[in-house]
Amino acid sequence: MCAARILIADDHDIVRKGLRALVQEEPSWQIVADVQDGRNAVVKTLELKPHVAILDIGMPSLNGLDATKQIVKVNPDTKVLILTMHDSERLIQDVLNAGARGYLMKSDASRDLVAAIRALLLGQTFFTQKVAQIVLDGFTGRRPATAAGEFQPPLTSKEREVVQLLAEGKSSKEAADVLKVSTKTLETHRTNIMRKLGCHSVTEIVRYAIRNHLAQA
Repeated sequence: MCAARILIADDHDIVRKGLRALVQEEPSWQIVADVQDGRNAVVKTLELKPHVAILDIGMPSLNGLDATKQIVKVNPDTKVLILTMHDSERLIQDVLNAGARGYLMKSDASRDLVAAIRALLLGQTFFTQKVAQIVLDGFTGRRPATAAGEFQPPLTSKEREVVQLLAEGKSSKEAADVLKVSTKTLETHRTNIMRKLGCHSVTEIVRYAIRNHLAQA
């Protein structure tokens, strides 16, 4: 197998250690970054240009879904592999739309991680059998593309970041500092978000974030 640079992003130390051990089974693969959140994953991707980025969905500061969008934008050559405990059809669709090339359940990682990375390095996609079946059912019409009541308001990428930061308990000023915008701009984003989502409080924004995997309960 050819040499490859791998980035790992997960907010749990024990998960990252396990992923490192699996990746290091291939002596020609190098782990160039090991980070705890999506925002650092994007920064390190821009700096180090890994061949493959392994991202957890539920990470602080910037979740794996929005990190994927930014990684694909800043370095299209980096192939993203999503690692998660969730297998809802909606989430799988969102991950594919974000530009990820693989979707792996954490419960399958010990068996399939190396195979998934190999597939992505060869320019292929990788889905475990259960996820592949969900995708196939969606294409063949066996499942509705979106279940009733799951319509997603058209939040911008920046608004999704604001939702996650607010859901994580950050104040408007703290969220503005993270995003490097003024507090006034942040407040404008929050107003637009609440209007689009029909929310009347930050508590309702938190509930939306958890339902849509933008933050963890």
